[in-house]
Amino acid sequence: MSITQQYLLDTYRARQHGDPTPPAPGTNDWQAMRELADHRRFRAGLTRRQARGRIRAMLTRLLGQHRGAPRRTDAH
Repeated sequence: MSITQQYLLDTYRARQHGDPTPPAPGTNDWQAMRELADHRRFRAGLTRRQARGRIRAMLTRLLGQHRGAPRRTDAH
């Protein structure tokens, strides 16, 4: 059963029972993603880790080790 079919079935059942209709699929996706990001920042704060830019900081550390090596240049 697809998401659309399930939504239509839930809407039909809600109307039969006089309940409010459920939100359409995808309506609250961005809100859920924001709440997940807020929760992750909160958890990072509890463990005293850096809340933002952890992946960028890790990549900077890893790639920063290679900065001393000479870079290749293409001859035109």
